[in-house]
Amino acid sequence: MRSLFEPSARQEILARLDVLQPGSTRQWGKMNPAQMLCHCALALETATGEAPKKQALIGKLLAPLVKKKVLGEAPFSRNSPTDPTFVVSDERDFAKEKARVASDMERFAGLGAENAGRQVHSFFGKLTGDEWGRLMYKHLDHHLTQFGA
Repeated sequence: MRSLFEPSARQEILARLDVLQPGSTRQWGKMNPAQMLCHCALALETATGEAPKKQALIGKLLAPLVKKKVLGEAPFSRNSPTDPTFVVSDERDFAKEKARVASDMERFAGLGAENAGRQVHSFFGKLTGDEWGRLMYKHLDHHLTQFGA
């Protein structure tokens, strides 16, 4: 499984970010490309510890049942539920959000797996650094695929 802690995985994501355009057509969901980038940045900022979260009650109840599947090889399913604090519905500046994701991704990798392992996911709770690396890669892959990038 790919991880954002792998330089080749980060390079792949950066190359796919370069393909993404403000007018890229979504294959599913409600967000436009700029909103999606903001959404991804918010998730990365939780993973770095910049925007700490607490585990939601629903996660405490359901995470043990779905964690293995979500962190496995299969891509995320379309229209998966998201933490309400990561829903972006206002207009965003595409170039600014694109740069933010790239910067957040490099900061996440630079801080390393040990730092990531100290962060709390709003649904899964405590994750190992390796799990965070795989989850953030899968999240970005999911949303870039959403826009054909």
